[in-house]
Parts: sequence; C-alpha cells; structure tokens
Amino acid sequence: MTQPVLELVGVTVEYPGMLALDGVDIALFPGEVHALLGENGAGKSTVINVLNGVRPIASGEILLDGEPVTLANPAASRAAGIATVFQDIHLSGNLTVAENVMLGHEPRGRFGIDWGATRGAAAEVLSRLGLEDLDLRTRLNALSPSTQQLVAVARAMVGRPRVLLLDEPTSSLAPADVALLFKVLRRLRDDGMAIVFVSHFLEQVFAISDRVTVLRDGRVVAEREADTIDRVELISLMLGRSVDALREIGSERRAHRQDPEGDPVLLAEGLGRSGVFARTDLALYRGEIVGFIGLRGSGRTELARLLAGVTPTSQGTLTIDGRRVRVDSPASGLRHRVVLSAQDRTVDGIIAEMTVADNVVLSLQAMRGWRSRVSRRERAEIVTWARELFGLEQLSPETPAGLLSGGQQQKILLARLLATRPRVLILDEPTRGVDIGSKVAIQRRVAAMVDQGMAVVFISSEFSEVLRLADRIIVLKDRDKVGEISNGPGVTVQTVVEMIASAAEDD
Repeated sequence: MTQPVLELVGVTVEYPGMLALDGVDIALFPGEVHALLGENGAGKSTVINVLNGVRPIASGEILLDGEPVTLANPAASRAAGIATVFQDIHLSGNLTVAENVMLGHEPRGRFGIDWGATRGAAAEVLSRLGLEDLDLRTRLNALSPSTQQLVAVARAMVGRPRVLLLDEPTSSLAPADVALLFKVLRRLRDDGMAIVFVSHFLEQVFAISDRVTVLRDGRVVAEREADTIDRVELISLMLGRSVDALREIGSERRAHRQDPEGDPVLLAEGLGRSGVFARTDLALYRGEIVGFIGLRGSGRTELARLLAGVTPTSQGTLTIDGRRVRVDSPASGLRHRVVLSAQDRTVDGIIAEMTVADNVVLSLQAMRGWRSRVSRRERAEIVTWARELFGLEQLSPETPAGLLSGGQQQKILLARLLATRPRVLILDEPTRGVDIGSKVAIQRRVAAMVDQGMAVVFISSEFSEVLRLADRIIVLKDRDKVGEISNGPGVTVQTVVEMIASAAEDD
C-alpha cells in the first residue's frame, strides 16, 4: 500500500475535565476519501481541529510523509499542505467569485493587486475542479448555497494542498447540490488528494467514501474499507448498542398513550399575530406530547414562539391552569413555566463562553430574579442531577459549553429548562444535528417527563420522529393550523402528507 501522506499516531487531546481524543491512530492515504464517523462528542471535530492546527495535542505525534511535524496553528497546517472547508462557509458575500477564491493570494504588481492576473489565477483553479462555467465577476451572495460551497473548496485549492478536510460540507445542501459537490471531490481524489469527510449522513458516506473510521468517546473503535461494512453494523459501532433503541421508544409511547383528561394546562383561543401566524385555537393537556408538523415555512417555529412569549401576540387569549394570562416575553413565559428550546441552540440557547454549570442553572436563576441567587449548594445539586439525568458524568461542570458537541449542548439546554419544573415544554428541532445516541437519550427523557405529567410540544422536520413520539398532531401550512389528528397505528407519514396536500388543494 502507498505510504500515508498524513498520520495521527497515539494522539491524545485534553479538554478541561475530559479527554477529547484518547490514543487515536488515523492514516490518510493519497487518492482516497476517508470518512470520520461517530456520535456528537465522539471526537470527529477534534481530529479536524488537530489537523487544522487549532487544537494542540497532549501526547502522540503527527507524521507528514512519515516524518514528525508540529501543527501549532492554522498557518503551519496550510504550510504542511492541509486545507479545511468548514460547515459554515467562511467567505465574503459582497466579494466576487474570483475575489473569494484568491483572497489572501492575489497576484500583485507595481500598483497593488493585479486584478487581471487574479481573475486568471481563479479561473485556473476553477478549471482544475471542472467549474470553469462559474462567472468570476458574480458576487458570492448571488449564488446558491451549493455553489458557494464549491467556491469554498476552490479557495482551499489555491495553495495546491495534499490533504483536504471537509467538516459537514453537505449539511445545508439539497440532493442535486450534493451530487455536484461529490463530482468535484471525486475529481480531486482521482488527482491524488487525500480527503477527510465528516458527515452525519450515512448514505452520503457510502456514496463518496473509500475508507471509514468510527470514533466513540474519543477512541477509534473501527477502521474499514467502505464497501466491506453495512449500515446496521456501522450504526451499532457508532452507538455501542443497537439502533432498535429508537423503535423501542415509539413502542413504549404507544403502550402508555391515553386520551387527555381534565382541563387543559394551556388553552389558546384565537391566538395569533398579524403577519406571523393566523388566529388559532389550541389546547395542551398534562401528560401528552403534541407534535407540530408542516413543511418549511408552515409556521411551526412561529407558533412555538407565540406560545412561549418570544414573539408577543396581538390577537386572542391564553389561559394557563384555568387563569387567563398575558405571555408577551420570554421572561413572562418563564414566569408561567412555559419554556422553549429554540431550533438554533447556538444562537438562542447555549451560552458558549459560560460553563456547563452556569448554563444549567441560567433559566432557574432568571425565573427567580437576580436578587434571589441560586446558592452554591443548590447549584451543585442541580448540576449533579443534570449530569446524571443525561449520562454526562464525565463532563466537568466547569467546562466551557462552547467546547461541547452538539448533542451534549442540547442535553445541557434541555436540563436547563427542566430545572425550572415547567408546566409546558416546547421543543423546536431538539434533535437536529445531533447523533443517534443523543437523539435516543433526548427522546427517552422527553417521554419520561410526559409520564410525570408535563405537557410537551415537539417540533421536528423529520415527520417520522414526530409520529414516533406524539399523542396528537397539529398539521400546519402557510402559518395556519389546517388540521389536528389523534396519533395511532393507522397514522403514517403519508397520512400527514395527504392532509397537507388536501389543504393546498382547498386554497
């Protein structure tokens, strides 16, 4: 076999209070797409950060062409022939394609940047990738997300790197766009480049990868040729347990499902806001999960934000536990113990600079007010409870939340909300971007809370996930409620799709 161009040998990386990588060995070969797989928190992004020169190693070594090399910073990584394309495209929307491709590498003449030479160099790079049809003078923000991703790849190719690191490059791309990106990646692979591909999408992994390495808890648990491993085995390796856990949750929910009794804990009558969501009637009962289902733009998030007070209502009334109330801010929602886990946890949820412990107690402290501080003893008890609740005992309470994986952050956010003992818990995309293991843990905890009498609103773009958990389903279209059904054995994704289609025909 050809000698690896780049290797991690016994690499260990330490975060405060935890090992992010524990003696990891990974070899990257020229002319190969190597997929890194694992749950959130398994160590995939840490491997990328080590190779990108962002994260120092505590022990082990990195070999370039068999010789030890120190990747002390991103500049050292680039000098070693390593380029990185991240999930969030780090480009400038107001610059042209040529300017973005050559940014920082523009040819210069006597009077500054030689723009003709810059466009010529950009055209050469794009041509090598088979993207010669791209208009060099088009501003980036006028292009589709997929084309912007290809421009990011082209920019990474300017220095003619030998290794390309791709961290979730397809997370926001449509299938046709993914196919275009993969066409470019195969061209690079066939030219001898070593490519690292990190993705949650297993079908894409099998479509593009030659080799896979599975990480779990910071360790390598398997390395295989991609065509010698099947999906079930791969998922089991990632989880360390059977994928049947998700099916078990659905079976348990169906077994405990019962019609709501008594008065609703939350009753919305004619609730809405002009231009945000049509006037709507909605009742939530203790001990049930109500799913919101609709296509993108249907108003799922808008209705959730109205119920929680994040968006003030201008129409209708809201009654909680038999008392008419006004919920017109997150603070008032919290005061009435109606809490929302927003769909973008990095913007509206986790405070990255704060510790795990401070994030967990944040909502409880806000509910009490800053004059009634959570004591050190209570803080320690709540944090211990939260870590045990979600199996996060290995995390130090003083670890900055920004260092956690997406799944770990979502668990911390959910623990924060549960610490307030909510009447109504509204979860907007709580499992988006998390691994299967975290999805199982979150869904199990939600089911347990409902069994204890909480009312839950569950929103997910995955219709099957809503059907697995929900007792009732609210169907939304064009920011309006178009139907409501009681979940049961005869209700399928097709049932919901047909209801949405029927509503469209009636318009």
